[in-house]
Amino acid sequence: MLSSPPLTSTSDDARRAAVIARVNRRIIPFAFICYVVAYIDRVNIGFAARELQHDLGLSATEYGLGARLFFLGYCLFEIPSNLILDRVGARRWIARIMIGWGIVSMATMLISDVTSFMIARVVLGIAEAGFFPGMVLYLTYWVPAAERARTNALFMMAAPVSVIIGAPVSEAIMRMNGMFGLRGWQWLFLLEGLPAVILGFLALRVLTDRPEQANWLPADDREWLSATMSAERAQRIQTGHGGVLSSLGSGRVWLLTLVYLLNTSVTYGIFLWLPRMLQDTAGPGVSVSLYTAIPFMAALVGMVLIGRHSDKTAERKLHVAACAITASVGLLIAVAFHGNLYMLVLAFTISQVGQRSVMSVFWAIPPMLLGGTAAAAGIALINAIGNLGGFFGPTMMGWLRDMSGGYNGGLLVLASALILEAVLVASLRLPAAKLEAARSTKV
Repeated sequence: MLSSPPLTSTSDDARRAAVIARVNRRIIPFAFICYVVAYIDRVNIGFAARELQHDLGLSATEYGLGARLFFLGYCLFEIPSNLILDRVGARRWIARIMIGWGIVSMATMLISDVTSFMIARVVLGIAEAGFFPGMVLYLTYWVPAAERARTNALFMMAAPVSVIIGAPVSEAIMRMNGMFGLRGWQWLFLLEGLPAVILGFLALRVLTDRPEQANWLPADDREWLSATMSAERAQRIQTGHGGVLSSLGSGRVWLLTLVYLLNTSVTYGIFLWLPRMLQDTAGPGVSVSLYTAIPFMAALVGMVLIGRHSDKTAERKLHVAACAITASVGLLIAVAFHGNLYMLVLAFTISQVGQRSVMSVFWAIPPMLLGGTAAAAGIALINAIGNLGGFFGPTMMGWLRDMSGGYNGGLLVLASALILEAVLVASLRLPAAKLEAARSTKV
């Protein structure tokens, strides 16, 4: 195979785009599929709720606590997991995570009472801990800062896609109830946990730890990418935090943690209640699966376009703030038209386009502040604490619904959280170095 010509001043932009395209084609499809499987395994318990409660004798409180216990183990082990990944390499560690969580998910079919249910949820959180922040960290090894928002969007589109495809797949599996003597929820955990194990073994072949080891890249491209990423890492250590303790004590890292906590509170607060809100508005006998999918389908387009615009303009925090405000406006429209199904779908579509697009641009910010092992620790801290929103958001929505008999109170709180999120991220001080600085790196 002929080697690629060296990068020159006249060909740099085109070659740069070609190198990043090769990297994306190699990494992103696999990472995307893994994240879809992870998200489905995390939330599929919702489709098994009724059968689980009946078969295991779970009260609504016990079921709700067990569902949320996932985040306990998940949060406690995020930072150690990312530090290990940074030390031993993503190829082996991501494979270990996926095989581990797949086995735990499949083994959940064996639970028989309240205690085993609670233990299974905690262990699943421990097993999956580190996957998402590990993949975010892994992308910082391969994708220059100036292209990171769009690449993040391509990876994080997996979350709304998993919502779109997860429901019909899970419902179809649940209809296998009684086959070979297994309950529907047992088939659900078995069949949706198996892909994680398979993908874990594939990760050992597909993933490469660092650009300098990428034999699938032409030699000149490999050298250019290695030099570019090394220069970015050195610059981050100079302008940001380079050690674990300094990152964990950084006010800016904790501000980003609060921003992400607010965002995930809205994510799960809406995600776990949206079908119920639409069903209550539509009335009995109306299938809301299509109506539920529309906001997430629109979010896919928004994530890519907004991520691309953020990269093009080399601006991050105002994009995040604008997306948060857009999402807040969508929720306020939902409050104003709470009795109209079609206006609700439009409102949640606007909200999801804004709120989901926060993610791809937001995760381009922490690597601007963190270098070396600080990036591993800081990214894990933000994700670990931030994902407690998976506990707070749905709980708050449920409590306010019980108190008021409707959803408007919860939606107003979530809209307020998004406005606060926008204010906080707009106040963030980022390094003065421009994102395109790495473009001048040549071999």
